[in-house]
Amino acid sequence: MSFDVVGTVMDQPVIATDRFDLRPLRRSDMGLIEMYGADERVARMTRSIPHPLPPGTTEAYVRRAMATDRSEDVWAMDGTKSGGPEVMGVIALERMDRNQSEVGYWVGPAFWNTGLASDAVRALVDANPMNNDTMFASVFQDNPASARVLTNCGFEYIGDAEAFSVARNGKVATWTYIRKMR
Repeated sequence: MSFDVVGTVMDQPVIATDRFDLRPLRRSDMGLIEMYGADERVARMTRSIPHPLPPGTTEAYVRRAMATDRSEDVWAMDGTKSGGPEVMGVIALERMDRNQSEVGYWVGPAFWNTGLASDAVRALVDANPMNNDTMFASVFQDNPASARVLTNCGFEYIGDAEAFSVARNGKVATWTYIRKMR
């Protein structure tokens, strides 16, 4: 896969791949983000998406993603260049201390098992838009497909932990991964 950083919006680069672009969120993304986020299958595999999805949740999420003082950069997986929808999923880098970030992502069910998540993570890692020394990620242990995405993109398993899932209203066992960038 090839990629190019083709521009910036709000100090956040657009990352172009052959198949799709990773671009900053915009208000017009709210409808598709809400449609996918309201799907229990998506929400249950994230820490932060509640199910059922309360009114205003998506708008607040997009507003935070577009804020100049945000702690996380969020990109839409935009497939319009290949005839796909403007949002097929999202991927984010949350800033951490010591020049590190945490990768998080979800993909709409219509695009599961298409390689989209692997391509998006690989593009983000290759672009390294925050110039990180290290990236981390964690996945729920009942989501081995997401674990394969990370290992296929050069992340190494470093241990088990647990995280709270809003949709599940409880702690869920996780696998944690690291990717040294230098």
